[in-house]
Amino acid sequence: MTPPPRPRQNLDLTPEQVKRIEINRLRAKAKQREREATSSSSSAVNGNNKRPLQVVSATSGSPTAPRSQSKLKRDSRLGTYFEYDLSKMVNTKGGFLVEDGKEVDEELRRKEKERERQRAVQNLEPPIYLDMDKNPKCEECGTIEIDHTYRKVFRCVVCNKCKNEKPEKYSLLTKTECKEDYLLTDAELRDQEVMPHLLKANPHKSTFANMMLFLRYQVEEFAWKKWGSAEALDVEWEKRMEEKKKKKNKKFEQGLRELRRKTRETVWQRRKDAEHKHVFGATKKGADGMSKQICHECGFTIEIEEF
Repeated sequence: MTPPPRPRQNLDLTPEQVKRIEINRLRAKAKQREREATSSSSSAVNGNNKRPLQVVSATSGSPTAPRSQSKLKRDSRLGTYFEYDLSKMVNTKGGFLVEDGKEVDEELRRKEKERERQRAVQNLEPPIYLDMDKNPKCEECGTIEIDHTYRKVFRCVVCNKCKNEKPEKYSLLTKTECKEDYLLTDAELRDQEVMPHLLKANPHKSTFANMMLFLRYQVEEFAWKKWGSAEALDVEWEKRMEEKKKKKNKKFEQGLRELRRKTRETVWQRRKDAEHKHVFGATKKGADGMSKQICHECGFTIEIEEF
């Protein structure tokens, strides 16, 4: 308890001195409380004859100590599985996910982003006007519900219904089909002004070059103009097929001759190696006076006449 104030003596103190005395008194009381708190042990009791409150650690042996919760066991019937932290996953946009800490091929990601950008530019649709006369109409049936992709890429105004009903005119051809069936070159197909084409994601791998699709009637018109007519294209196609067939047969015959030569040389060498070579020893004179030599391996004997 705070002692009662002493009777004021006849001292002339300034307000600054009185303030300093009061601060020192409060500091002394705080230090006294700290000493009392540190000197009391856990077994000591307070004024209410109770143990003082204190935090019980988890490692304590007290029955009231908090118990650590054990990890739940996984059910073995669920089979094997892999744990992934989805917050650390990075979408490579190549059909798979990789962890953030692992290396990612930046060149593949750059190629994939470039392919996506090229396709996104083509997929932008133009606006539709409220005035029906300003909207383009299908060349076949006259409806305004046209395919904007065909209009933007191929400059062909046609609706989805007419496009599906007339595949012999509006179907799409791949680059390989244009080269093999219509005998067009890569340079001709690559020129967007001469041969407009639609870009699609490559189905084999996302990082491969975009697939180029061409409108059938535009390809045919260009091929007829290049070769003169459809009949001239057929003649050229048959001519190239004959040349291709001759080259294939020539290559096959050449390979067959090479195989026969190797087989013949192999059989001859095998026979040559299988031939026995006599190894004769020293000359010995027999009882009849004739000199003889005997092969050590097979026993073959030859007579030698010495002079």
